[in-house]
Amino acid sequence: MLRYDDFDDRAETRYMPYLMYFHRAGYRSTTVNTDRLGFRLSNGTAEQASVENPPKGPVRLLAGSSTPFGIGATSDAATMASRLWSRYAPSVPWLNFAGRSHNSMQELLLFLMHRHLLPEVDEIVVFSGLNDLALSRLPDAQRGTHGAFFNCGEYFEQMEDLRARHRKQKRGFGRRPGGAQGDPHVVPSLADRIAYAVDLTAQHLASLRLLAAPTGARVTYVLQPLATWVREAAAAEEKAIFGELDEISNFWDLYGDIATMDAGRRYAAALEEACKAQDVRFLDLSPVLAESVTESDWLYVDRAHFTDHGTEIVCGLLAESLGLS
Repeated sequence: MLRYDDFDDRAETRYMPYLMYFHRAGYRSTTVNTDRLGFRLSNGTAEQASVENPPKGPVRLLAGSSTPFGIGATSDAATMASRLWSRYAPSVPWLNFAGRSHNSMQELLLFLMHRHLLPEVDEIVVFSGLNDLALSRLPDAQRGTHGAFFNCGEYFEQMEDLRARHRKQKRGFGRRPGGAQGDPHVVPSLADRIAYAVDLTAQHLASLRLLAAPTGARVTYVLQPLATWVREAAAAEEKAIFGELDEISNFWDLYGDIATMDAGRRYAAALEEACKAQDVRFLDLSPVLAESVTESDWLYVDRAHFTDHGTEIVCGLLAESLGLS
């Protein structure tokens, strides 16, 4: 995890046009490695590939945010894309097409910007959902039309400073510096947050389907399993880790309302309806995972990201649930 902290060093953030940010390119360590575009490498039984250097013939894409990217995996070979390719669904190579801290709009843009580099695409599995729901708590001014993104508050602050540098002092009528101050932001209700996140996701999935249609790829949406959506009682190792993380973070203040089992089920039901309306396969992995593990299974390194053991179980369940060989 210290290597992932170095990988995510904010002082080294790679800002990009349109996408806002993406992974450090050409990063090398014993744990995580990226190609010159910033995509993480994935491993088959005897082959390594990435978006920069894809294998010949059809491929499958594992898209989404930090969980399919593999935060918590001890090596590139231990990520979901690699385990699917090397063991659980090896008939077609899998590429790691995930973006750390991305929302559904950024997932769509990532595909739009790099589609021309890909060979024939057989399958696109979007393993996502948590970030859009988490970001739904932000003010309307930050969410805008297409949804908020992580650290967008810093972006808007910098843009306001830029506007101020270009603004000319106007005479007459005495302008008040600073402008009017609005009411403090009130976090929307859980129902409103779910509806907002689902609506955005549906819009972006519709666009992804249009972009993917010429490739013949099937699009599947998998709602990622937050630890608290899977089971009430965590493994002993998870309890210890979660307790330490809670002492240095504000997880429950920011995400307590969406972290409940009930919130996860309500969100999944709404996403399932949205996917059904677009003929997109949908899988809520939380109850599937819950039925396949015990309290002794150490699945998570934090409430969103898997251990290697967790990844193994999840990949087996994905292959079985989605009929992937």
